[in-house]
Amino acid sequence: MSAELISILVLVVVFVIATTRSINMGALAFAAAFGVGELVADLDADGIFAGFPGDLFVVLVGVTYLFAIARANGTTDWLVHAAIRLVRGRIVLIPWVMFAITGALTAIGAVSPAAVAIVAPIALSFAARYGISLLLMGALVVHGAQAGGFSPISIYGSIVNGVVERENLPGNELVLFFASLVVNLIIAAIVFVLFGGLKLKGRDLESEGDGRTKGNGAGELAADAANLTPARTATLTALAALVVAVLVFDLDAGLSAITLAVILSAFWPDASRKAVTEVAWPTVLLICGVLTYVGVLEEMGTIEYAGNAVGDIGVPLLAAVLLCYIAAIISAFASSVGIMGALIPLAVPFLAQGEIGAVGMIAALAVSATVVDVSPFSTNGALVLAAAPDVDRERFFRQLMVYGGIVVAAVPAAVWLVMVVPGFG
Repeated sequence: MSAELISILVLVVVFVIATTRSINMGALAFAAAFGVGELVADLDADGIFAGFPGDLFVVLVGVTYLFAIARANGTTDWLVHAAIRLVRGRIVLIPWVMFAITGALTAIGAVSPAAVAIVAPIALSFAARYGISLLLMGALVVHGAQAGGFSPISIYGSIVNGVVERENLPGNELVLFFASLVVNLIIAAIVFVLFGGLKLKGRDLESEGDGRTKGNGAGELAADAANLTPARTATLTALAALVVAVLVFDLDAGLSAITLAVILSAFWPDASRKAVTEVAWPTVLLICGVLTYVGVLEEMGTIEYAGNAVGDIGVPLLAAVLLCYIAAIISAFASSVGIMGALIPLAVPFLAQGEIGAVGMIAALAVSATVVDVSPFSTNGALVLAAAPDVDRERFFRQLMVYGGIVVAAVPAAVWLVMVVPGFG
């Protein structure tokens, strides 16, 4: 058996073990990088660590540190309640408020599961109280997170754009961003119509409030929204400064975020004391481990080997749709980030042949790997399931599983048809 085939089989084993044994995929990938690098590729430690993504490490730590502070001082809660106040309590708009908030959070740098973890408990509680379909609300929260998930300063966007740049592929940050935004918006609109969203018209929080809500519910929300403390004001300013620093001045997102987080911590140490412990360390480990293993694969020639094998299918469009389905199926049971970090490099030789547009293919792969996060086996789907109050959890689990299966079956083919077949890029 060739060294390249061994390294691919090890990657498959990493995904299987991570899925079935609930072990962090990044930790497994580091172990695999060590074993394959030393025993199969004859690499020393320096050769193995050459693939460590130091830039992405700083991005992940910086933005999650900043958002941990925002969560600790109540800024994220303020944003949610302020948005609800803007729609004046109209129930029909609340699912879209949650969609927009999770999208905005991921677009400016929050990790997708972190955004879902912030918004889902509030969103699902609203849904349960006011008779909104839990599947509708949960799906809009997750699709909202993915809608904003590929902005140029987001975690997903930084990962994909970073891989594209390192692999010297043609890329377009805005195409990637808008592809995910439009696909998730369309899916959210379909879900909204099919699961009773239109029936919510004419209802509002004030008239339907229970003992806690009626008479003071809207006032309660208004009071929360009006409570803009100095710490929250500074945090909102820091988030805006992050956007300006990256988009206007082209500064590094990770270094900018961690600098802003340190400044906030210096002025409000009490609220920020636990923020470092709330950095998304499992996500950091996951991404750094997988990309380090991918670096080993590149060093030993596996990337070129696998890409040539896909290209040898002889029908480039068939190979492209197969890659999209591989991304979707594996991601529904494992990490979307890990899949993107592994599949895009594997597609490099295939894309280098020039028969498939790289920009469209990368966008299709990214969307296919993330739109399926509504699956209850994924982190986002599991967060939605956990956040649902007072429900038949087994029934809700089955609903999420069926819905996730439909998305896995339909979306890869759709994005392939729209983004890959026309040959964009």
